[in-house]
Amino acid sequence: MSSLLLIISSILVSVLFIVFFQKLFFQKNIIDKINNRSSHSVIATRSGGIAIFSTLFIISALNYFYSVKIFDYSLIVPISLMLIVGLYDDIYKLDFKLKFIFQIIAAKIIIDNGLIIDNLHGIFGVFELNRIFAQLITIFFTVAIINSINFIDGIDGLAISIVSLFLIAFEFFSSSSTDFIYLSVIIICSIIPLFYFNFKKENKVFLGDSGSLFLGTLTSIYVLKILSQDYFIDSEYDMNKVLFVISILFYPIVDIIRIVIIRLMQGKSPFVADKNHIHHLILSKAKSQSKTTLIIVVSSILIMILIQLL
Repeated sequence: MSSLLLIISSILVSVLFIVFFQKLFFQKNIIDKINNRSSHSVIATRSGGIAIFSTLFIISALNYFYSVKIFDYSLIVPISLMLIVGLYDDIYKLDFKLKFIFQIIAAKIIIDNGLIIDNLHGIFGVFELNRIFAQLITIFFTVAIINSINFIDGIDGLAISIVSLFLIAFEFFSSSSTDFIYLSVIIICSIIPLFYFNFKKENKVFLGDSGSLFLGTLTSIYVLKILSQDYFIDSEYDMNKVLFVISILFYPIVDIIRIVIIRLMQGKSPFVADKNHIHHLILSKAKSQSKTTLIIVVSSILIMILIQLL
């Protein structure tokens, strides 16, 4: 499949699925209920995530049918699992403990696909890890990344902007073409139409937990790929790869560390939602979700460039 055809088909299929699932959710009266934590005051559906995933699934299925391998299709399994968990949570609400268990299961599936942090390369004086510690550390990082993306999905366009920035940086800073390039193109192009529906004045379409958990899982896969493969410039310096991950995921990393510490100090569960995130604080000053998202994205780009120059 040519790159241009992949781009056009991803955008068009995404638009069709976004419209289709929004209408379906409206028909089933599955709308995002407005409460004290909501950052919106209009009718909206949490159907963006399933639209993006459906685009990825259809394009992947068609290529698989014609024996064209555009990426490792086994990755569909863990992201499908988290999409289903998130979709159930969007519709019926799911206990955070159960979501946590499913995140661990998804992490184990990713590990069994060969993505595992089994060598810290001298970081904290630690080199090779035994199988048990390697799996535990990999599960910890995977679950942390999944939740970091889920945590920032609180205002219009923020989560999809950060994920898009991450995927673009992943491909841009690669010293050679990665085997995730087509996957990145599909996801980014599928996200593009969602920006329009996300920022609409009415009948909005949100990513939903289905989308944030699915994209969070996908992001964790990319991070493990970075830490376990020699794709990037100066990859012989493994700390550089750690700094690279920090630079392109700076905002979600800082936000999840900050919010978990605050909630634990207040005697709350780290997974109980509130409005103490950094984007909520910026929103209270900027008075605009689009401005808040722009401020965070621009700041993230500047921090990424600064860390890369260090």
